[in-house]
Amino acid sequence: MAPSKNSMVDCAQKMIIDGGDDVRLLGYHSRHPDNSGKGLMMLLHGWEGSSDSVYILRAGKYFFDNGYDIFRLNLRDHGDSHHLNEGLFHGGLIEETMTATQNIADLSRGKPFYVVGFSLGGNFALRIALKQKEAETENLIHIFSISPVMDPHKTTVVIDRNNPFYRNYFLKKWMRSLRKKQDAFPDTYKIDEVFKMKTVMEVTDYIIPGYSHFKNHEEYFGTYTLLGNTFDKLSKPVTIITSEDDPVIPVNDFYGLQDHDNLNLLVQRYGGHCGFLDPFPFGCWYERKIDSILKNY
Repeated sequence: MAPSKNSMVDCAQKMIIDGGDDVRLLGYHSRHPDNSGKGLMMLLHGWEGSSDSVYILRAGKYFFDNGYDIFRLNLRDHGDSHHLNEGLFHGGLIEETMTATQNIADLSRGKPFYVVGFSLGGNFALRIALKQKEAETENLIHIFSISPVMDPHKTTVVIDRNNPFYRNYFLKKWMRSLRKKQDAFPDTYKIDEVFKMKTVMEVTDYIIPGYSHFKNHEEYFGTYTLLGNTFDKLSKPVTIITSEDDPVIPVNDFYGLQDHDNLNLLVQRYGGHCGFLDPFPFGCWYERKIDSILKNY
């Protein structure tokens, strides 16, 4: 096979990571030869994205070319991983993601470890940061969160009511993912009715009480809502990068956060949702910003 234009992809090793309690998560590890990397960076995609999403491949290439080893982790039921676990993905699965993160950190061979998450993956990254107080990943140096979901209930309502493009985009991808899950475990998932639904909230109200331990969407969304004084016990440095013109994440969710010495909030006027292209189409502002912060270590 001819080499791609992405050096990170060319040397990637497929791995199954232990998430605890028999959970298996799919990922791809790209490392520099002879332990010459500056450290290991884990990238976490957004909802219904994957380790092969364009923004993940672009960021991975940038940081790999700048000397970092890269691990692209797929959350449960993302990428080609629907068959690995019978249980269905939902946003509350922080324990398995945290366990996987700790196992991935061990791959750094004693070097610094960093986490960069996008959108829902940015929310997971922030919760990984919050868990450091009780279960520290010793070589985790800094957590970066790009356009993170802070209030999933509010974001779902915004998508359904105000953004038909995003609503149709996410519904199409979620339906495709649910079909893959049903095909992998046909005796478990009898969900043909869901494929007729027209809003994200409607599907959520069907799936969550039926295929998780949450009784309704209020209880479910509450488990990963990050507002107000959520970050008052941060023990690791966190940088959040977001924009005022994000069409699905209200900027007031960030302005309402309580200040903390370990929390660095960077709100840009423009950037959309995980965009920050500057100059288009040759790069992303957040990649250069993250790199400049890492050079201080």
